[in-house]
Amino acid sequence: MSEKSPPAAPAATGWNTWDVRTHTGMSRLPSGPRVRFGVLGPDGPVLSGFTWRDGLERLGPHTVDGTYAEVTVRAAGHRLRLVFAGGPGDVLHARAESPGTVVLSVEGLDAVDEPAGEGAGARNVSVGGVRWAVTASSPARRLDSPAHTLTLAFDTGTGAVDVCVAPENAPDAAPNAASEGAAGTVAETGAVLDAHRAASDRTRLRSGGWLGDAADALTRAVTWNTVHAPDIDRVLTPTSRDFVCAERRGFYGTWALHAWDTFFTGLAASAVDRDYARGVFGQILPYADEAGMIPNRVSDDGGRTDDRSQPPVGALTVYQAYLAGGLSAGTRDTALLTGTYPALLAWHDWWPRARRGPHGLLAWGSDPVAGDAASATLDRAKRESGLDDSPMYDECLYDPATRTMDLADVGLNALHIADAEALAAIADILGERATAARLRAEAATAGAAADRLLWDAERGGYRNLTASGAHDPHVSPTMLYALLGGLPDAGRAATVAAELLRPEVLGGVRPLPSVARNDPGFAATYWRGRIWAPMAYLAVQGLRRYGLTGLSRPVVRALLRLFLDEWREHGHVRENYPATDGENLTALQKRSDGLMAWGGLLAYLAFGELADARPDGWRFAHPGEPADLCGLPLGDGRLDVRATDRLTVGLDGRVLLDMAPGVTVRGYRLTADGATGTAEGTGDLLVTPPGGGPPVTLDVRGAPRRFTVGTGGRTARNDAGERGDTGGTRDTGTGDGGTGSTGDIREGTGT
Repeated sequence: MSEKSPPAAPAATGWNTWDVRTHTGMSRLPSGPRVRFGVLGPDGPVLSGFTWRDGLERLGPHTVDGTYAEVTVRAAGHRLRLVFAGGPGDVLHARAESPGTVVLSVEGLDAVDEPAGEGAGARNVSVGGVRWAVTASSPARRLDSPAHTLTLAFDTGTGAVDVCVAPENAPDAAPNAASEGAAGTVAETGAVLDAHRAASDRTRLRSGGWLGDAADALTRAVTWNTVHAPDIDRVLTPTSRDFVCAERRGFYGTWALHAWDTFFTGLAASAVDRDYARGVFGQILPYADEAGMIPNRVSDDGGRTDDRSQPPVGALTVYQAYLAGGLSAGTRDTALLTGTYPALLAWHDWWPRARRGPHGLLAWGSDPVAGDAASATLDRAKRESGLDDSPMYDECLYDPATRTMDLADVGLNALHIADAEALAAIADILGERATAARLRAEAATAGAAADRLLWDAERGGYRNLTASGAHDPHVSPTMLYALLGGLPDAGRAATVAAELLRPEVLGGVRPLPSVARNDPGFAATYWRGRIWAPMAYLAVQGLRRYGLTGLSRPVVRALLRLFLDEWREHGHVRENYPATDGENLTALQKRSDGLMAWGGLLAYLAFGELADARPDGWRFAHPGEPADLCGLPLGDGRLDVRATDRLTVGLDGRVLLDMAPGVTVRGYRLTADGATGTAEGTGDLLVTPPGGGPPVTLDVRGAPRRFTVGTGGRTARNDAGERGDTGGTRDTGTGDGGTGSTGDIREGTGT
């Protein structure tokens, strides 16, 4: 565990959309000007606002490092489209397109040099002793502005103006290829914008066909929410800049981090950039207290919630991001594990010490905090669950003796067991064998107790358990977390899932509302019935654990439709989605934020239908209709998965697998020595050897068949162990990702 973690990405240097208050500009860190664009209205420049409720129309592409970004807003009756080429260098290039008068505001200045004459296209400004040149492709007139600010208006007549901001007489010093030769003059702006856009297109995550623009939506929901927190001088990715910023009608001052929000954002970010994801995962961990508790929230003006935590999903999401980072252990991001494991283990061990509730099971709670009258209350315990107003907790009481609700929660107990399993897998990878064994033993003991106590034989399912020993009748997707924790055997898992996913319960065309439709508490609002991506993600992962693809697939497809419909119509990635037809969430400003990173988990789930990283290796399957998922960032390179009349899996343009649509490959791993996996279904499968050369053809029929293809295809074997081109040994496992009731997750064993 001595490996040093690489620096988090993006670094707080260069030009990016750092300022939480606006989408329409860039700031240069660690020192430099802040640039904003707007339009001239009848009462003066319109430079602020532009939230989803006020003028923000569409967020375009946005690279992690700020080398390219697009955004479209509307103000004073005019549309304004902005294109930025920033990034880690010194020079910012921008283009503003509008039929109205474009306004540029350069802020945070020490001084402004007046031009030689009215209408001159250049100004020199000073920041921190450095002189910057502001040049434009069109003449400008200076407008009255606050102190330390230069405000210019451009009556272009052409609908567009190019702007360049650079240190005086200094070319762009950015080391990246997209910025090479980008001198600090406006004459190069058009070429620089084109080059940065092309570089962005080459490396971005892309999707198409059945997946639609899901990859773009997920990416933008993460990258557009990355901001700089000046008071702590850190780059952060809250779930939404609108949600956290008071000037954007949010709940906090300028930044806030929430525990499970951060972990789910990190998981979504892992599909965009591995270094970026590592940085996101690490944002909340330093705020753990001495006991190991990771707080529900930390913010600039709201402080931290020392009385409570949030659902334990850290190890689950970190381990999943690790698995998805490579085609074998040798190419995965071990630094992600070394950088998070100590804090995640301490947090895991905090729960049984601090949250023992009824019958010795875990329950949500809140500790008393001096000076905080609202601590140690039922309301705060509900907030620890993350499901603030869920009907599941309507009848609960707070028990000051245990500092918990008087209700043992299926979701919490199952998540903590799954957390132990993921941590055990991480511990094994890091060589912490004794800890791994301890965690597995604890998971087995806790799983047996939870299965026995939380099983409601009368209702035929898992239910929360009251202090009196009665099973609570409320139903939510958290009952499916029992599968995520591996509580039932395979038969019981299938029965429970089928019952819960009936249309009148949690199924239907808008599946997995946060409480069952036939529950008396269902109200189709907030956590009383809306569809939440984190809850859906955990529930679907439970179904996938048992290989219940017949149940999980229609759920994932229905959730993708909701996700894409909202994205296409409004450009939104929602905090939550409507569980009933005809509900317009745009009017509910504080109940469904318009661009929240964790909403991208609905896209992430759909990606898993084509390519899903699992503990035993990757699963690749044809979704039944044309689909593309390209540019997944792996330690091996960029992974492309395309479903047409066949399914092909490629790495940096080289085909790894080519299979008939009726074939599924699981447990796939690629090393320098061989490509291994298990094929099932019906049809042919072509496996390319790791060193290249002609693919090895396998005829897949009947029982699952293992295959190993070495360098040049020389080690392919058939069931009888003979060398040949129809290789594979018979798979005696449980099928598509299934496990028994132990739920043991180890690198190489599979679930």
